[in-house]
Amino acid sequence: MNIAPNSYSVTRKRLMAAVASIAVAGAIGVGALTSGTSPVLADAVRIEAPQVPGFADVVERVSPAVVSVKVKAKISPAADDGSDQSDDPDGMNNMPDNPQLRRFFKEFRGFGDQNGQDGNRRFSHRDHNNDQPRPVAQGSGFFISDDGYLVTNNHVVSEGSAFTVVMNDGKELDAKLIGTDPRTDLAVLKVDGVGKFTYVDFADDSKVRVGDWVVAVGNPFGLGGTVTAGIVSARGRDIGAGPYDDFIQIDASVNRGNSGGPTFNLNGQVVGINTAIFSPSGGSVGIAFDIPASTAKQVVQDLMKSGSVQRGWLGVEIQPVTSDIAESLGLKSNNGALVSSAQDNGPGKKAGITAGDVITQVDGKDVASPKELARLIGAFSPGKSVDVTVWRAGKSQTVKVDLGTLPTSDKQASADQPQPPAPAKPDTLADLGLTVTKSENGKGLVVTDVDPDSDAADRGIQPGDVITSVNSTEVNGTDDVTKAMTDAVKSGRKAVLMQITRDDTNRFVALPVAKG
Repeated sequence: MNIAPNSYSVTRKRLMAAVASIAVAGAIGVGALTSGTSPVLADAVRIEAPQVPGFADVVERVSPAVVSVKVKAKISPAADDGSDQSDDPDGMNNMPDNPQLRRFFKEFRGFGDQNGQDGNRRFSHRDHNNDQPRPVAQGSGFFISDDGYLVTNNHVVSEGSAFTVVMNDGKELDAKLIGTDPRTDLAVLKVDGVGKFTYVDFADDSKVRVGDWVVAVGNPFGLGGTVTAGIVSARGRDIGAGPYDDFIQIDASVNRGNSGGPTFNLNGQVVGINTAIFSPSGGSVGIAFDIPASTAKQVVQDLMKSGSVQRGWLGVEIQPVTSDIAESLGLKSNNGALVSSAQDNGPGKKAGITAGDVITQVDGKDVASPKELARLIGAFSPGKSVDVTVWRAGKSQTVKVDLGTLPTSDKQASADQPQPPAPAKPDTLADLGLTVTKSENGKGLVVTDVDPDSDAADRGIQPGDVITSVNSTEVNGTDDVTKAMTDAVKSGRKAVLMQITRDDTNRFVALPVAKG
């Protein structure tokens, strides 16, 4: 079979072109090998992540205002055996004689713990050179004015006689103590004579919401300026530290040494001051407590002005209003603070406030709880005249009280007991599950036995308690109790309110009226 000349020529040209292409490719490959250049590869993987707001800008601006606080004190040796703190492993012997504070530091670890793990060192008793102050504690603080006023915690400086502030750039400056307020665990120091300082301002913490981002800056374990971030976990926490508990809870990592340091919002304002952590292990577990900015701002202003805080004093002992108590008194809600006793010579008693009153308002502001009442009264200056609204005998009344000055001691004097008469025979209040007898001073009924299956037992009434009144009526016999219960049923109430005295303190207990 013959192939056409034209077809043969086309085929030949195609074959020659293919050979030429292979030759060129081969030449390029040889050139690449001999010249040492790498072949072109694909680009490395790179992802353009979404822009997430960070904290660097805030930290850069506020860090110069945050300092480390070193505290020194003259410590007299107690022994020469090098025993150090073996007789005081928790460091409690060196704390102030304040039962509330001691209980608080056992349950919630503050940051002034002096256990040698975070720069808060104690020295061996072998060191007898006590002429110079020696390190005993370490914490954090922050400037609130350009002339050198700074804030920290009272428990950081409470044992100190000399104070050193370490700036963000490492410079050390001497500071003097201006004043302290143990009730809120706040203190103010002052640095003099080195120019103007970068300082920060307090935020309006009423606008702080659970879930807001916050940044904590401080000196954990003596490491120096350290930043952690988290969110506001809760507000209004009461951890049993004192009468003005209203802590902001955050989950930023906070440890010993952060004490007195600030927690910032994203605007660089201080929303709270680190003061305690809940820590079963001794380190951060994400539960830290801050003194709110609103509390700190007022206290700090007073300390800067006079070195101390003067608070108003009502002179009453109070307890919460439970649902049962509210029912027994005819209240529509359990808001308010129930007066368990009015102290002799106190402003409240002089104004006519008595045990059994429920304080519902102060100067028109609603009282939600005993803590709220304490904060409201404490915010007034001594001598201030305030209108106190109480619920008494089924209706509201308003009394005017001239507040006194809150005593330095929280201890209350107990009343002298008269000589007791002959013991009385026991009697029973079967409907309430109580066995009682007349008290030795002739006033009230002493509980001698409590039915363990009764409502009285459920509500904590114990043998030895003294029933002094029922529904604000004095009790001197079981007939008085029976009459009060009958009157409550006629009024449509489901409970009676008993005033109980135990260990010279009063409290109220609501007991259901017997059915049928």
